[in-house]
Amino acid sequence: MLKLFLLVGLGSALGGMGRFGVSHWMATRQLESFPYGTLSVNVLGSFLIGILFYLTLPEGRWPLEQDWRELLLVGFCGGFTTFSTFSFQLLEQLREQQWFAAGANVVLSVVLCLGAVAVGVQVARWVNPA
Repeated sequence: MLKLFLLVGLGSALGGMGRFGVSHWMATRQLESFPYGTLSVNVLGSFLIGILFYLTLPEGRWPLEQDWRELLLVGFCGGFTTFSTFSFQLLEQLREQQWFAAGANVVLSVVLCLGAVAVGVQVARWVNPA
């Protein structure tokens, strides 16, 4: 169990660094008027978890032991995506009565992330046809 905790912790650290990198890159592009960094990380993370989930199954193209799947799916993808950050930023938009931005943030995040997971699964199925 300790090994699993350490693997998930390592994955979380790497995912968190990736999240910071993407968010920082977006912020340096003068894109802070809307939480594009958070949105981008959530969409990319959703896409990635869709691919990794399917391809690392025992019958997948790149099967992994459960511990390594936990590192990637729970650790890295969990550390990379930022739903808690999304929730905080949404609350701030609502407090500042930025109704349109808050609504767009919710709709775009839900639709794009759900779509990204679906596309990720389809890409994985294309790479690993049954």
